[in-house]
Amino acid sequence: MSTRTDERPDLRTTDPSDQERFAHIVYSKGNAQALITEASVLGFPVEALCGKRWVPSRDPKRFPVCPECKEIADALRGRGGAG
Repeated sequence: MSTRTDERPDLRTTDPSDQERFAHIVYSKGNAQALITEASVLGFPVEALCGKRWVPSRDPKRFPVCPECKEIADALRGRGGAG
């Protein structure tokens, strides 16, 4: 009996190290902005749509939106995103 390993390319749009270069989208059933502000003040982590977890501490307007978060947000809003 033999086994075979197929290597598959990484299809993620961003390298994990690139996540620090983006502004991420946080989903909340309530007010996402209030959740982010509270997390920043109290120092607890939030989770972005792309899976990144961090304690907010910088102005997201200074960075481009994470492509993975944007794609997921567009899909949740019913805009698709397939190109």
